[in-house]
Amino acid sequence: MSRVYNFCSGPAALPEAVLKKAQAEMLDWHGVGVSVMEMSHRSEEFMSILASAKARLARLLDINDDYEIVFAQGGASTLFSQIPANFMKGYDTACYLDTGAWSTKAIKEGKKYGKVQMAGSSKEQGYTSVPDFSSLNLDESAAYLHLCPNETIGGLEFADLPETSLPIIADLSSTILSRKIDVSKYGMIYAGAQKNVGPAGVVICIIRKDLLARSDDSLPAVWNFANLVANDSMINTPPTFAIYLADLVFEWLEAQGGVDAMEAINIRKAEALYEFIDASAFYSNPIDPAYRSRMNVPFILADDSLDAVFIKESEAAGLRTLAGHRSVGGMRASIYNAMPMEGILALIDFMRDFESRYAK
Repeated sequence: MSRVYNFCSGPAALPEAVLKKAQAEMLDWHGVGVSVMEMSHRSEEFMSILASAKARLARLLDINDDYEIVFAQGGASTLFSQIPANFMKGYDTACYLDTGAWSTKAIKEGKKYGKVQMAGSSKEQGYTSVPDFSSLNLDESAAYLHLCPNETIGGLEFADLPETSLPIIADLSSTILSRKIDVSKYGMIYAGAQKNVGPAGVVICIIRKDLLARSDDSLPAVWNFANLVANDSMINTPPTFAIYLADLVFEWLEAQGGVDAMEAINIRKAEALYEFIDASAFYSNPIDPAYRSRMNVPFILADDSLDAVFIKESEAAGLRTLAGHRSVGGMRASIYNAMPMEGILALIDFMRDFESRYAK
């Protein structure tokens, strides 16, 4: 069977060139006679892979020496607890911005470690917009401000950051490496790899060094950010193959021209899909146009009784995993870096044909 266009929100599509290179190196990495999956994580060979991944990521995001890069385990959801465990000690409060499902989950975990102050919420708007940053309720003596600039489930994204003296901690799982960001504006960035970076199993953490002093020995060793940094992400055996694939993705991104080039491509992809949706009376997108995600595009059919038919026919057409998240329904096309423009055009062609056959 030939490969399909995979619109899954995560684990998501990987660049075909990366998969082919991993396939070619599967049994014998660079002539050492073993797969990366079989290497000791403390071997010279794997240490070179880890160093390469960190160096490439630093180049791609222009990460300066004020930050440490960690490859952690457990998924971004684990970080929802790990972050307050490390950074709330000695503080009464942490501020959180509520813009959707993943923000809500982070808030729930944060409350287990201290007081959570809601900086702002768009819940009353059905998470279709972003709170006005000029009127946020921020406690400037709090531990940090947490936010999720791209809500994968709802399809909402914002690029600007609030003006605050607080360290900003951001879940960039769905947007990392898809658009240019200024890392120096963040106290910490974290991102599950399974959307724009690689397979599930590793979380990228970019942590400003001054924040590491908040971690202390009362934390479990594998949760302590300072300990993870001191041990170069290897307190225990790290997800070696996931880190190797991440390095291959970083290499692929550099070959595409880096983050600036990918952002230009992503803008064209998203604009094409949104323009088609907006011109249709059969499909609609619920998000405020100013905050539509470039990575996750939800859309609703005029007749939701056709949802199952749409999914069945789209899969038969080689368009996979277009069902919306179970909590919101409808459809969702996740169009991360690895999704080519050809996939967007194939989706639009299918949607146009489906509309012509089923619109009343």
